[in-house]
Amino acid sequence: AALPLTALTAWELLFDRLQVARDQPGTLLVIGGAGGVGSVLVQLARKLTRLTVVATASRPESRDWCLRLGAHHVVDHGGSLATAWSAARTQDGQGLAAPAYVACLTHTDRHWADVAALVAPQGKVALIDDPEAIDIRLLKRKSVSLHWEFMFTRSLFATDDMIAQHRILTEVANLVDDGVLSTTLAGVAGRITAEDLRQAHARLESGSSIGKLVLEGF
Repeated sequence: AALPLTALTAWELLFDRLQVARDQPGTLLVIGGAGGVGSVLVQLARKLTRLTVVATASRPESRDWCLRLGAHHVVDHGGSLATAWSAARTQDGQGLAAPAYVACLTHTDRHWADVAALVAPQGKVALIDDPEAIDIRLLKRKSVSLHWEFMFTRSLFATDDMIAQHRILTEVANLVDDGVLSTTLAGVAGRITAEDLRQAHARLESGSSIGKLVLEGF
């Protein structure tokens, strides 16, 4: 229950919107790496591509979660993302390379100026949240492309390639069965009742949840 929606979103963002090739080198910045989609995206990028995966997190437990799922590096998004990126170092003491790909999974409007400053020239940025108005003109100087990912697009519009989601979920299931991908389940929030649903939403809205919450039964 924790995997299908987030796995589809992460897969489509990485391979359909950002059009990452599995043998392609480069750096991927995942803003909100410990969230539901981020928890899958970090794994997909680490296990199925050659990208260097840099996730963002602001607490020790979310940082550890991202590293456990496969992030090469984690930077703090609690303050200036650009400052945190500049301060980060690899094991050999080098700075992080400018990300050719950026996945904005949460608080895009807050981080937008830093995203525009950090992304590599001719890079790609993908969004899934619903930010306040952002100035896409900040991307022009670098010829950076902007992509939206919405997992329901194919089904809402009955696109010709709607069957792709069946194939994606089949491959994800096989990867889970083979131990390549791990569940992102971080907790069961109770039964499917109005009260448990309200409490689950409160946990999500706190901005401190990790992974994916699940409700079960009626």
